[in-house]
Amino acid sequence: MPRSAKALTVGTVAALVLVTAYTVTLGSSGWLWLGWAVLALVTVGALSTKRG
Repeated sequence: MPRSAKALTVGTVAALVLVTAYTVTLGSSGWLWLGWAVLALVTVGALSTKRG
């Protein structure tokens, strides 16, 4: 796994933890979840590309 993809994966997991903590303490925010979903899709795209 390329180093940048690994860093993006770690960032995505950290963002998931933060969004979940926000949801538990202050209530759900659709925009935060949408942002996280976009970040997760970017991460999947980065992981699926093969470097040569």
